Amino acid sequence: MSMKDVFVVIPAYNEGKVISSVLQKIKKAGFSNIIVVDDCSKDNTALLAKKQQARVVKHSLNRGAGAATKTGIDAAKELGAHYVVTIDADGQHDPAEIERLLKKAPKYDVVIGSRMINSKGMPISRKILNWGGSIITFLFYGIHVRDSQSGFKVFNRKAIENIEIKFDRFEFCSEVLHEIQKKKLTYTEVPISVIYTEYSLSKGQHISNGFRMIFRMIQRFFVP
Repeated sequence: MSMKDVFVVIPAYNEGKVISSVLQKIKKAGFSNIIVVDDCSKDNTALLAKKQQARVVKHSLNRGAGAATKTGIDAAKELGAHYVVTIDADGQHDPAEIERLLKKAPKYDVVIGSRMINSKGMPISRKILNWGGSIITFLFYGIHVRDSQSGFKVFNRKAIENIEIKFDRFEFCSEVLHEIQKKKLTYTEVPISVIYTEYSLSKGQHISNGFRMIFRMIQRFFVP
């Protein structure tokens, strides 16, 4: 596997405080093909990403993590990516672990970085969201993984070309699993560490938007 075939996609919204550090760590890990999708940030996220030599794609409206991820994957596909790594912009993932996921990528269409294999130190609110999301995902879509809401994944070319993301917001993580099941793609989970800071805990999913996520999944399940 050549590094030039790997593209790292980062959906980002108002991540000016940490985006430079995240991009520096990704480059230090050996990855230079980086696409930052600025989801209509109100801060200097896009400017700082450009200063770190990342390709920046901007949304004119804030559409959500799902839509930003889809935009990034589509851009990587057009640029000839053989593998796409998705990683969160808030600094909770360790870019040094990208290599661990990529080692599994030649054998699996999708590799999921799982926080739940070793969840020691994970806040109980995040565990509840993951358990709930995984149960709902299994009930609706018939596929079970331990960390259904992980944003740290690797997709090979087959997955890039077959997975369709229609959800705009965080429920897209469960939608990706549905696509894996529907398109008969192979997958595995790999344990990852998570860097929990006051900043990263303020971002992402919370109990309140977790209920909204489940409601939107139910809506989509009964009204495609």
